[in-house]
Amino acid sequence: MENIAQRINTLRKTLREHNYNYYVLDAPTISDYEFDLLLKELESLEKRYPEFYDPNSPTLRVGGEVTKNFETVTHRNRMYSLDNSYSKEDLYEWEKRILKLLGTEAVEYTCELKFDGASINLTYKDDKLVQGVTRGDGYQGDNVTANVKTIKSIPLVLQKPFLEEFEIRGEIILPLAGFKQLNEQRIEDGFEPFSNPRNTASGSLKMQDSREVAKRPLDCLLYQVVGSNRFLTHYNTLLEAKKVGFKVPEDIKVCSSLQEVFAFIEYWDKARHQLDYETDGVVIKVNSLAQQEELGYTAKYPRWAIAYKFKAEQAISRLLSIDYQVGRTGAITPVANLQPVQLAGTIVKRASLHNADQIEKLDIRVNDTVFVEKGGEIIPKIVGVDLSQRLKDSKPVAYITHCPDCGTLLERKEGDAKHYCPNHYGCPTQIKGRIEHFISRKAMNIDGLGAETIALLFDAGLIHNYADLYELKKEAIIPLERMAEKSADNIIKGIEASKKIPFEKLLYALGIRYVGETVAKKLAFHFKDIDTLMSTDFEHLIAVDEIGESIARSLIDFFNDLLNIQLIDRLKKYGLQFKIDESKSTIQSDILGRKKIVISGVFTKFSRNELKQSIEDNGGKVSSSISKNTDFLIAGDKMGPAKRTKAESLGVPIISEEDYIGMIFKG
Repeated sequence: MENIAQRINTLRKTLREHNYNYYVLDAPTISDYEFDLLLKELESLEKRYPEFYDPNSPTLRVGGEVTKNFETVTHRNRMYSLDNSYSKEDLYEWEKRILKLLGTEAVEYTCELKFDGASINLTYKDDKLVQGVTRGDGYQGDNVTANVKTIKSIPLVLQKPFLEEFEIRGEIILPLAGFKQLNEQRIEDGFEPFSNPRNTASGSLKMQDSREVAKRPLDCLLYQVVGSNRFLTHYNTLLEAKKVGFKVPEDIKVCSSLQEVFAFIEYWDKARHQLDYETDGVVIKVNSLAQQEELGYTAKYPRWAIAYKFKAEQAISRLLSIDYQVGRTGAITPVANLQPVQLAGTIVKRASLHNADQIEKLDIRVNDTVFVEKGGEIIPKIVGVDLSQRLKDSKPVAYITHCPDCGTLLERKEGDAKHYCPNHYGCPTQIKGRIEHFISRKAMNIDGLGAETIALLFDAGLIHNYADLYELKKEAIIPLERMAEKSADNIIKGIEASKKIPFEKLLYALGIRYVGETVAKKLAFHFKDIDTLMSTDFEHLIAVDEIGESIARSLIDFFNDLLNIQLIDRLKKYGLQFKIDESKSTIQSDILGRKKIVISGVFTKFSRNELKQSIEDNGGKVSSSISKNTDFLIAGDKMGPAKRTKAESLGVPIISEEDYIGMIFKG
């Protein structure tokens, strides 16, 4: 029996090495026939001796597991999207921002091709794959581990020790040659061909039968190890990841200046057409992991990375008609209905027209032949008109004057590009939009409710605003279309549970213009409760870090509206959280007394996040840049010289990590 176990382990190790040589290094050392013989021997032994089962055996690459419902998994580390740029000027502006934040004169970058596939987050523990999760909304995704295991370029067991437990992120792609072969087979079998490799790769990950996934020639390119500074730079981390079995981009390049970045972009803008996979741009990252940590994130993007998008593909179509959509803030957006056209691998039927100015500027008319472009936006846009094809009886577009939903006369404020419906509390689309925002996951996160259910409740006259949700009764919900007792129970439970959602999320849920997640959190923790915030004047609002004039005016307008005041009063009576729960606060002391502190460099006693948390726990405020209002700068190793110079010129005290610890301890 010992000899059997030894042979099984030897076969597994040998097959993993050959798999690595073939799929990662592209340097096979045995023929496919020899590989298949070894695999069949292992399959036979595992079948005869099931006591030696290993969930990461090479034989499980063929699939076999059926998943009817994919488990939703919360990401341990949020998967951010990337900010996009379309010109050299955009990249110069980005560099200017990061140099200012780092307080240095130059930064080393890495350039990588931006793959057009499905993002994946892989978790490894003790050098074995334990989980594969889709990006989802960045906060949570679907557990697709069984399907991921069928992709041969993803190692199930690493070649040698790497990190004890870590996440690595990449893109599941379908190479063009494999996509072509797959479609040829589908046509031969009498099925419709797939439209593009990206959607096919993404759809493959959500197939219920992993055996079917195994039949698709999916590949995986890994581009980021999360949460480890062990290898000091992003580039070195990927080199080490390749050594242990991961397939990383071959074309990554370290650049010491934006001029070198531009050269990389210009080369690949042409050479990308020779690749066996789709790419739509270049990702530029700050190479130093310590600098990445110092730069951190905005509410949406990492500050240390940006995507440069290649010039978008264009198509020609005919503009059939124009619809006007109403947003939850009342903003009117014109949308073009097009003759269906193939563009960048998808069929396009609609395109954005942005606003009345854009329609007038391009002189866009119904029945025009138009140029459609797919840039960084989700919906394509019209970028021009072929005037040579214009019909003789063509007439300029008469932009609508009244709301397409409620018929109210539209307004357009000076300096604003968009028209607005002012019927804030009577326009059905605006009302439903605000309620949908209120219940969304980043806001009140009410389970059981979605856009369709909100529409049902509104159309039935059961709700007219988000406060009405808290008066809903199960008996009134059950008679609605497609509503069962269990569904009604879930809605009521979800609404009840939302009463415990913290103040900062509730403030965001109210849907105040310009108040996103980050601003809501900043306001909540600064003012502590809704009453203090509502009674604060303009000068006190703009004195808050990162609160500008537009946000301040929007807050004052919102809280001066009698209907908003009444809604908030109702929500208070229902027991929602309109103040910070001090009992759950992590603040340990007020030693720092609201002092504004900037941190820069690499620290030994704290990670940067730990240091930030310590400052906040002791009553301080962390700022990203030095100004005359900065109380002091905590300087670590490798701090940028420009930051030191600026601090000295403004007379901002500079202290060490040890000085800070002494200050807290003494306090």
